[in-house]
Amino acid sequence: MATASPAIRVDGLRKSYKELPVLKGVDFEVAPGSIFALLGSNGAGKTTVVRILSTLLKPDGGTASVNGFDVGSEPLRVRESISLTGQFAAVDDILTGRENLVMVGRLRRLGNPRETADELLDRFGLADAGGRRVGTYSGGMRRRLDIAMSLIGDPPIIFLDEPTTGLDPEGRIEVWNEIQKLAGDGTTVLLTTQYLEEAEKLADRIAILHEGTIIVSGTLAELRKLLPPAKVEYVERQPTLEEVFLSVVGKQA
Repeated sequence: MATASPAIRVDGLRKSYKELPVLKGVDFEVAPGSIFALLGSNGAGKTTVVRILSTLLKPDGGTASVNGFDVGSEPLRVRESISLTGQFAAVDDILTGRENLVMVGRLRRLGNPRETADELLDRFGLADAGGRRVGTYSGGMRRRLDIAMSLIGDPPIIFLDEPTTGLDPEGRIEVWNEIQKLAGDGTTVLLTTQYLEEAEKLADRIAILHEGTIIVSGTLAELRKLLPPAKVEYVERQPTLEEVFLSVVGKQA
């Protein structure tokens, strides 16, 4: 059986800012319909990779393709295939949630932007808040609305650049749930994060970007094999902090 072509392919990607090399030959592939986490500390180059893949920045060397289109020679086709959600929610606080969605729908020339807006509000659990100004939304609600706006036009690939930065624990869990639903519906997600538990919770595959290169890549199980076998001890299992939090606030992961 033939394997599907990668939704994203990066080969030898290099980028420097003046004399400072940021990417020194980055290589990875992302399978269609999967969640791929690019994990690294601040300044590792994660956002630079996303900006190159979304055609906002030209690389100094190497190649990259998105949905089968080269980011250098076919930028318009790449942009038709993607949506990008940056580190800070790109929503208009003065407009209502529904008005934000309708505005983007009109910019994308949808024939029925109001119907699409109502569908997305319901999908992201924002139907009751759709008529409220976004300035009254919590951080998690704003981020969910931001992701909903990114899905207008049904892009097959979405880039989420540190989507839970600045959110409280409940807001982060809300966003995690929505990201998992995206992949469940067949959307390819490239996620950048500096949170270890976020990559562990969401990603099908994880790549660690450090000092301009991918130093390790694989599934969580494969990465765990890089460590010595754990010593087995029989102890009473204690609940995780996430389980405690969800129990207290009455939520389910």
